[in-house]
Amino acid sequence: MRAGLGTPPPELNELVRAEDRLSFVYFEHCLINRADNAITVIDDTGTIHVPAASLSVLMLGPGTNITHQAMTVIGENGATVIWVGERGVRMYAFGKPLTHSSLLLQRQASLVSNTRKRLAVARQMYQMRFPGEDVSGLTMQQLRGREGARVRRVYRECSARTGVDWDKRTYDHDDFDFGSEINKALSAAHTCLYGLVHAAIVALGCSPGLGFVHVGHERSFVYDIADLYKAELSIPVAFETAAMMPDDIGSATRHRMRDAVYDLSLMKRMVVDIRSLLGADGLADEVFEQDHVGLWDDHKGEVAAGIAYGIDEEDGA
Repeated sequence: MRAGLGTPPPELNELVRAEDRLSFVYFEHCLINRADNAITVIDDTGTIHVPAASLSVLMLGPGTNITHQAMTVIGENGATVIWVGERGVRMYAFGKPLTHSSLLLQRQASLVSNTRKRLAVARQMYQMRFPGEDVSGLTMQQLRGREGARVRRVYRECSARTGVDWDKRTYDHDDFDFGSEINKALSAAHTCLYGLVHAAIVALGCSPGLGFVHVGHERSFVYDIADLYKAELSIPVAFETAAMMPDDIGSATRHRMRDAVYDLSLMKRMVVDIRSLLGADGLADEVFEQDHVGLWDDHKGEVAAGIAYGIDEEDGA
């Protein structure tokens, strides 16, 4: 009998909240299995145990094998698994919400489907990057221009501070070694950030594909949220790591990203920011923990589920 088969899955209210979880862990060239409510990671150096309930993102690099039982316990605990390619650049994700409620998803769909409301959310996203300034009267074209200038300034400042030469962002998704060391570091740092953002979005029950600034991609909302933190997190980390000239730029970048994510309390901030952008920052946590199913009604909005409607009419009563 395989380990963990008799362990019952946790109830939703027993799960560790998204903002209180470990940011991410990365493993490669190993076997991942299950022991009770933890995953085991086995390689030539031995075996370690990682509580599945504390995971936010599990990054699986090349040479990794994972069992069905390991995926089961990860899914039951609402963690996100990301399969990453060579050097951690290409990303494939799996996730399960930490909520039964579709409230945030419904708000997200409603906001993104209305041009006026969508513009308001997009402006709020840009406003978060320009504290102390009023961007409410700017068009999307003007906002994109302001953002582009801001990011270019961040690159120049990081280059001057760290001494790392900077020309432009040049990379190839299919060839990690194509770019310079700083571009490799940026790719690795952004991949970590995208994984964390994807995990937070899925954990809250939102759609990664319904973006407000980005559009047309399955991770449009992931890119929206990630852009809020790049100038503060992944770009500085990439330059600082490149300045150290490590032998393995990808591994070194991931380690520094993990530390920076903790120092900035990013997991908590993302949950607060996503709820705020979707107009749900004032709602109690209990709202998102309700296990509620209703039926849509075109007049009342919602009626109770679990009722056999129409029986009286069929019986002639």
